[in-house]
Amino acid sequence: MRKISIIDYGIGNVLSVRRAFEKQKADVEFISDADAVMRAEKLVLPGVGAFKDGMKELEKRNLVFAIQEYCRSDRPFLGICLGMQMMMDESEEFGQSKGLGIISGNVIRIEDTAIDGTYQKVPHVGWNALVINNIVENTILEGIPEYSGVYFVHSYKAVPKDEKYRLADVYYGGRKISAVLRKGNCFGTQFHPEKSGEIGLKMICNFINL
Repeated sequence: MRKISIIDYGIGNVLSVRRAFEKQKADVEFISDADAVMRAEKLVLPGVGAFKDGMKELEKRNLVFAIQEYCRSDRPFLGICLGMQMMMDESEEFGQSKGLGIISGNVIRIEDTAIDGTYQKVPHVGWNALVINNIVENTILEGIPEYSGVYFVHSYKAVPKDEKYRLADVYYGGRKISAVLRKGNCFGTQFHPEKSGEIGLKMICNFINL
């Protein structure tokens, strides 16, 4: 059975993430200290809420450097929703905040108008279709059909400096939003795979089997 370590840092939907991994026959543990992060075989960083609050909780637990070191080892890592945003260099949410710097880029607010100038609702909530940009073999998207629907709840979006990190996008109001980012074995999903039905469970299974 594959061992999955989920970081529990006081923010996020850790129980629903755990249940989704256990449904795919993973051996799941919650961890919250740096030594456990460094020992992990496969590491998951979930999250719901504000970027600044998330980073503050990671810093409080001395987890920032440990996560950075773990990712430099190229072991499998998955950031979910806020967890993906914190993979970036910084965010403008509630003032500039420094992130983990795993993928170079920024987190900015979703525009409240579409490209045609009409009003669009923020946050971006609900199902949207994945547009796959890069080769997905040996990634969490292997075997996932293009335009598969996944479930989003977010007001900010990650914008990597290099397009090569965008594994898949969705379009909202005519503008693309990073849906899946990848750098080596480090992945981020802006959506919630644990809330995305069989497609999300397939991605979780792919991560377990990396």
